[in-house]
Amino acid sequence: MSLDRDVLDAVKDMDEHDLRRLLILTRAQLQASGAVEGDHPKVSLRPHGPYWYAYWSEDGRRRSRYVGKLLKEEAL
Repeated sequence: MSLDRDVLDAVKDMDEHDLRRLLILTRAQLQASGAVEGDHPKVSLRPHGPYWYAYWSEDGRRRSRYVGKLLKEEAL
């Protein structure tokens, strides 16, 4: 399956903040499907109302990052 040209163009136009959100989201989706393992911390996505946050452990501390209104609960 090839990526839609509009998706590729949208990714090229993203700023660093949005690219980081996309990276967190895609890593979590790949981990959930079992497609990615390795040195990267396991990322879990959780809703807080209509908003989504990513959570992971790094250097012994629990970290979180706002992901946005990107997903529906059924997608996980």
